[in-house]
Amino acid sequence: MSEEHKTIIEGLLFAVGEDGLSLKEIADIIGISKDEVRLLINEMQIEWKMQRRGIQIVRVAQVYQLTTLPEHAAYFERLAQTPTRSQLSRAQLETLAIIAYRQPVTRMEIEEIRGVKSDRLIQILQRKGLIREVGRADGLGRPILYGTTRDFLEYFGFNHIAELPSPDSLLLQWQDHETESNEPDLFAKK
Repeated sequence: MSEEHKTIIEGLLFAVGEDGLSLKEIADIIGISKDEVRLLINEMQIEWKMQRRGIQIVRVAQVYQLTTLPEHAAYFERLAQTPTRSQLSRAQLETLAIIAYRQPVTRMEIEEIRGVKSDRLIQILQRKGLIREVGRADGLGRPILYGTTRDFLEYFGFNHIAELPSPDSLLLQWQDHETESNEPDLFAKK
């Protein structure tokens, strides 16, 4: 049963990403003691190191996370510098659509529309060169305003931002693909 628990722990840590899980959370989910979880994670760390795996389990701020090996950092930097080779996730596309249709827009406005934190997605889109800081909004804290870039236009095959399809036509296409949708209108101006 311990091998199965190890695969469950690996899957759980993969699923939660950088948020990680505490010993108690893992123990509660699997239904075993914290001591058993600690022992299993220690075994996994040793096994993975001996197998020379590309990922590791680390404990950061009382939670366990899957991370890449520090000695491979140069390769991940190269990967980050090749934005055209990576596809955009649904969350990245959603965030990018909000920025494209509502620009200039603040992170808070994006999060209000999406209903979830978006700072990591914004960082990823900036690293990919699809969005950039275009100024500061008036008001408390003078939040950063985001807009699209020339690379955004090239990525989607547009010559100018005015060539973006109308939000209504996109919404109709999207609703054709979704059988039932309770999603907010991402493109509506407030």
